[in-house]
Amino acid sequence: LIHYSMFKNFRRALLAFAAILFAATAVVAQQSDELPIDQAVRIGKLPNGLTYYIRHNETPKGQADFYIAQKVGSILEEENQRGLAHFLEHMCFNGTTNFPDSMIVTWLETKGVKFGRNLNAYTSVDETVYNISNVPITDKAVQDSCLLILHDWANEVTLDPRQIEKERGVIHEEWRRSMQGQMRILEEQLPVIFPDSRYGVRLPIGTMEVVDNFPPQAIRDYYETWYRPDNQGIIVVGDIDVDEVEGKIKSMFSDIEMPANPKERVYYPIEDNEETIYAIGTDDEMTSTIAMMAFKTDVYPREEKNTVTYLTVKYIERMIASMLNSRLNDLAMDPEAKFAGASVMFGSMLGITKTKDAFQIQSAAKNDDVLSAVEIAFREAMRAQKAGFTDTEYDRARSEYLAALENVYNGRDKRENESYVNEYVANFIDGEPIPSIEDEYNIMNLIANNIDVNLINQVATDLIGDENRLVLVMAPSKVAVPTADEIAAVMAGIDAEDLEAFEDNVRTDPLIPELPAPGKVTSIVDDEKWGTKVLTLSNGVKVVVKPTDFKKDEIIFEALALGGTSAMPDERANELIAMQIAPLIAGRGSYTNSDLEKYLKGKHISIVPSFDDYYREIQGQSTVKDLPTFMELLYATMTELSWDEKEFEAIRGMLKSSLANAVSSPEFVFSVKTSEELYESPAKHQLTPEVVDNVNREELAKMVKSLLANAADYTMFFVGDIDMDTLIPLLEQYVATLPADAATATKNYVANPAREVKTGSGTAQFNTKMQTPQTYCAVMITGKVPYSAKNRTIASMTGQILSNRLLHKIREDMGATYSIGAGAALSRVGNNNVEIQIPFPMKPEMKDQVMAEIKKMIEEMGTDIRVDEISPIQEYMIKDYKESLEKNNAWASAMSAEIMNGVDTFHGADEVISSITPEDIQNFVKEVLAQDNYRIVFLDAE
Repeated sequence: LIHYSMFKNFRRALLAFAAILFAATAVVAQQSDELPIDQAVRIGKLPNGLTYYIRHNETPKGQADFYIAQKVGSILEEENQRGLAHFLEHMCFNGTTNFPDSMIVTWLETKGVKFGRNLNAYTSVDETVYNISNVPITDKAVQDSCLLILHDWANEVTLDPRQIEKERGVIHEEWRRSMQGQMRILEEQLPVIFPDSRYGVRLPIGTMEVVDNFPPQAIRDYYETWYRPDNQGIIVVGDIDVDEVEGKIKSMFSDIEMPANPKERVYYPIEDNEETIYAIGTDDEMTSTIAMMAFKTDVYPREEKNTVTYLTVKYIERMIASMLNSRLNDLAMDPEAKFAGASVMFGSMLGITKTKDAFQIQSAAKNDDVLSAVEIAFREAMRAQKAGFTDTEYDRARSEYLAALENVYNGRDKRENESYVNEYVANFIDGEPIPSIEDEYNIMNLIANNIDVNLINQVATDLIGDENRLVLVMAPSKVAVPTADEIAAVMAGIDAEDLEAFEDNVRTDPLIPELPAPGKVTSIVDDEKWGTKVLTLSNGVKVVVKPTDFKKDEIIFEALALGGTSAMPDERANELIAMQIAPLIAGRGSYTNSDLEKYLKGKHISIVPSFDDYYREIQGQSTVKDLPTFMELLYATMTELSWDEKEFEAIRGMLKSSLANAVSSPEFVFSVKTSEELYESPAKHQLTPEVVDNVNREELAKMVKSLLANAADYTMFFVGDIDMDTLIPLLEQYVATLPADAATATKNYVANPAREVKTGSGTAQFNTKMQTPQTYCAVMITGKVPYSAKNRTIASMTGQILSNRLLHKIREDMGATYSIGAGAALSRVGNNNVEIQIPFPMKPEMKDQVMAEIKKMIEEMGTDIRVDEISPIQEYMIKDYKESLEKNNAWASAMSAEIMNGVDTFHGADEVISSITPEDIQNFVKEVLAQDNYRIVFLDAE
């Protein structure tokens, strides 16, 4: 953040500004810079120093989130403990006093809380946070048990030596997975970036010498020293009784003793630097060439954050970042640009520091030209500093911010637990303010509408100073990186330039130059099953509307048509692969994508078409206020999707530049080889530099437009906060006028076996250079099974059971990998509609042992499924389903999916889930395995 040092020159003015704001609003009775804290959250502190936050919230109904935040992380490790803060996080799931071994995981899963999704944790340099989320808490005993788990994490982790030994292998494999190009460079350069500071040598993963060899007492020392009440915050948000939960926290956590002579929790400083620090690193597996410039500033004092002044600071930062990022995006869209893109942000340095903040610019090099990447990005930052921003730029950035703020405000009655929890964690860890959404909305509107571009330009003059500069370069080893002197010369030259003010080019002509005369709604029929109104328009298009009160000011849009790209020839494989990203970079008519971004600033809408082999889909969302613009964009999307030649070439250049280095990455090589091995058609292969180089823009546009040409192919769905009297005229103007021919509408898809995973069994072996050797593996099992709601559920359960078994055996027992899981799905369309996938990296020396175990495990699922394996999955799936009943996007997805094959998998899904037996899953697995489609792809180090 720019924070204190940048703003101290304006502090008096900002304090006066804050007083004016409070005089103009009834947020608080007295005029004060201090912000009111949201009265809906109960905040307290126990005598032992532990802090708690409790809030009643009913979204989702009948559920609650339980968190414990710790103001401790890897920065506090001694040299012989490096990696133990993160190791301790793992151990919290491997045994506590009241939940031995893995009982926390197994017990919570019986309550519908899935490990890795609802039950998780993270360790960073200065903090560690544990969560138990989306817990069904109708049974008060579940609430008590979740609080007991938090209590055990706080003070009762057993740190069983047997469990420690098992976990060493897991964490070593996590290190192996993460220790690739960029991470190796960071480990090498952090001591240069943070000289004589612990921040230079305390990444959470630690050292494998410590992880593999530390005595159990070392991790116990860390735990007992730092996991103590004054460093801990308990957060409970959900459909709970606040008084009752507070009483339980007081009774349950008060017995945790604060150490008599606690070690001081130090926030380690980062020294200022007069001379620029240059950190330049290369690695064979670095997949891009990046230059980052950081300009260090002091952090905003924690004790002064709960003020209007601080919110004003944050607002100005956000405006500067938004406007500068927009400029950089515009520049990158020029095919002659000598960089691939850049972005700016305000915040902790490299996202890890608590004691220094920075204004940071990250620039991606094109064709590995580091100096040009530095030059262009730095020049624009200096232009902003010297010449400021324009009124039109600020208007767009402010409108975008206020639209986002209004969207949150309008949906305040349906805010989910997680959004509150995140605020309270930030308040506890960093002192971030927590006003109510009503107060924040009022204050931020006053700030935004009373700060003009002149004040922002005054602040921008302090963006970049002569001292406290850092330049970090990360590049592939093959790149001839510049020296520190060469970079310094470029920056000094720009420092000395007399930069002209930025010229903001904004289009004001209409997106659709001339609309046709409106059509008509010719019929409206009620569909009682879905609770919808089915409208037929005069051009034959069918529109399904479901008004709901699930979330205020949210409208979800889905359009689906059968028939995708399967009939398009493999000769157009480059264009077919490019369709994965082409709609994301498209313009509309004469509006380029950049023009469109500016046109839509301040509007909370999106529309994204996507094209599969066997179906086409358009997904979008809008607010009530922005619905007319949404409909305009929908019309333009289906009639005038376009790619400006200059913009297209600029994006081609960016992609080629980024992919050129990615091709040597083991993960990229594995992805390419896997797609080539599994699919016969080149249209299903990966995006590579050769594909990008050979995409024909005109052919791509023609193919995409053909998929959107007949609106009668699509059934459209609107779900959410909808007023029919408002929607119907918009439908008549923008949908009933779309080109449509019901007589020639596509009713089905063309099967193309070459676009599906190859049948048969086999193993493919590939090799590539790796700095940290590991074996990448993908197991793919396919088959054909009749599609039904029951079989779809069985497929999902099969994947979940297999994932649990893989985690237990391959990760926990064998220590052969850090991450492994299975995904199983049953598709509504296609020939081989069952896919079971297991992609994972592993310890190379255990390859044969692991693969034999996986094959055995899968075969055993055809004869041995236990009820106790199914029950937790059923609990989770039913909980997830009940949540979906009050989500607009779930209804839209379910209704549109039914079009593919007429099967409703939404109504009564809980009954279907409850009905599944071990025999159902065993029979499913046997039926799929009997079809003998078992493929394996390996990538090993050369």
